[in-house]
Order: sequence, then structure tokens, then C-alpha cells
Amino acid sequence: MKINTVNGQFSVLKLDSFDGVDLNEEFCFACKSDREYSLVCRTDDAPERFIDKKDGFSAMRIDGALDFSLVGILADITSLLAKASVPVFVVSTYDTDYILVDSSNLPIALTALKNSGYEISID
Repeated sequence: MKINTVNGQFSVLKLDSFDGVDLNEEFCFACKSDREYSLVCRTDDAPERFIDKKDGFSAMRIDGALDFSLVGILADITSLLAKASVPVFVVSTYDTDYILVDSSNLPIALTALKNSGYEISID
């Protein structure tokens, strides 16, 4: 299975609403629950208003569209990264999953995945 890095730095934000968020940016993962509004976006695209913000993430994407019947792909990846002591923040879309890690941990994450048989593509 192939994993691609995604160009750029990412931020994870907690917001009080999506007012002022440009949902047309190339990478914009917005989620609203009964408790919060969350946003993952490129750091350069982050809104000025937020409740909390964590910067310094790099992103990886599982290549291709994943069928809903597939089992254990994300569990395998996150398990490998946990064994390498790399914390993750995961975003799932209809087609695939994105794994965000602290940028300082990206080389460790890529090495762990490559050593376990994943094909790595650097953007």
C-alpha cells in the first residue's frame, strides 16, 4: 500500500463557529459535533479567530480510494506509529484517510511505515 506525504504545514483548530472559514481551500477538514467545531487546514489558511490552535503538523495520505469493506488499514498504520512513539491525529474522508503527525516526527513515521512494507511517496 502506498502512502503520500502532503505538501505544507497543517494546524488543528477548535472554533466557536465556521464563520470566516474558507471551506473552498484545497485542504479544509471541518467537523461539527454537539460539543465543538473543529477544523484541520494548512496553517497559512487558518482563520484568525479560534478558541485553541495547534500548529506544526505534517500530513500523510493513504493513496487511492479505500472501499468501505476494507478492514484494519488505519489500525495497522496507527499501531506501527504507536510502536515508534509517534502520536497521530487522523482525519477520514469518504475516499481515504489522512494521518497528521508533529512535523518533527515525520521522518520517524515515514521510516516506521517504510520498514513495515508501505511504499512512501514524498510530495
